[in-house]
Amino acid sequence: MEDQEIRAALERHWAASDANDFESEHQIYREDAVLEYPQSGERIGGRQEIQASRTAQPNWKRFTVRRIIGAGNLWVTEYVLTYDGRPSYTVSIMEFLDGKVTRETQYFGDPFEPGPSRTQWVERMP
Repeated sequence: MEDQEIRAALERHWAASDANDFESEHQIYREDAVLEYPQSGERIGGRQEIQASRTAQPNWKRFTVRRIIGAGNLWVTEYVLTYDGRPSYTVSIMEFLDGKVTRETQYFGDPFEPGPSRTQWVERMP
């Protein structure tokens, strides 16, 4: 699969995620895909199980993609995942095999104020 096809698949994936279109959102995964959340120590195996775990989440969520970078079989998406109005800055690392995601690792970070020791050098981001 060419890079532009993978980028297009990722754009469809994140748009479906934002629309809570769970069926379309999970088309990007292989049947034997693995999703890992290192911060909580969770690993979910299988496309159907990944989809079921996300469908069961009670939160209202929105996805705002900041950028997608990658090439070949390794792609990274930076996005803001907003749960019930509260943002979490998120990185998704996706490994592809035969045009589908075989492994995804997600990291989440809560927003925080800049430290006072560096405020003189800080430019606030939107």
